[in-house]
Amino acid sequence: MIGIDIGGTGMKGGIVDLRTGNLVSERFRIPTPQPATPQAIAQVARQIVDELQSRDLAPEPHSAIGVDFPAVVKNGVVFSAANVDPTWINTNLEQLISDALDSRAVYGINDADAAGLAEATYGQGRDKMGLIAVITLGTGIGSALINNGVLVPNTELGHLEIDGHDAESRASARAREVHELSWKKYASKRLRRYFQHVEALFSPDLFIIGGGISKNPEKFMPYFEDEIRTPMVMATLRNNAGIVGAALWAGGMLPERQRRGEA
Repeated sequence: MIGIDIGGTGMKGGIVDLRTGNLVSERFRIPTPQPATPQAIAQVARQIVDELQSRDLAPEPHSAIGVDFPAVVKNGVVFSAANVDPTWINTNLEQLISDALDSRAVYGINDADAAGLAEATYGQGRDKMGLIAVITLGTGIGSALINNGVLVPNTELGHLEIDGHDAESRASARAREVHELSWKKYASKRLRRYFQHVEALFSPDLFIIGGGISKNPEKFMPYFEDEIRTPMVMATLRNNAGIVGAALWAGGMLPERQRRGEA
């Protein structure tokens, strides 16, 4: 199954073995066009699919494609544009990419949801029941909630208001750099406050932390993990999570009602 991850600087695609969550060959990347208008994105998606489809072990040429996108996506339609070209608002992502792929079936999903779903299915959340909260700390704060294997889509927990501030403006990895905070001050003050707030609101059974800083948990975890009741682990799929989650979303392993936003 092919998954495509649309990012602000690059668009990546890969062929995913849904039995394991592994890519069966190297992923293929093309820089995101600037401006990243719907038609420009669609044409790059076509280039990625054409490349992947030409490889050994490629899926059937009419199988569905999964596409993740950095915005709220409901029933295939883009509803926000905080970090993308404003012409995307009210664009039918699924129809747009499908038209570029000669009417091939396409399933669209929010990028953080795709990454979270992949991590919950194949990574640290594998075979774990209950409510899993996947939180990515990077330029912003991404989130995904998966309850007993079912995604609760478009949660946007990076935009929770905490102490009068948008959470990601205070607790993202970028915020630490912008405000020139030491790891101790960042973790003991801002990350602790953020995770305690999410914990109080949702009472998850597991936190999975992703994003660039998850590669070095020793820099921040010792300063606040003992004050969070919920177990906390680092994500493992890293840069392939979006591709894997998008492919999973399209791959028929999830109930159709969930993919259509009805579950």
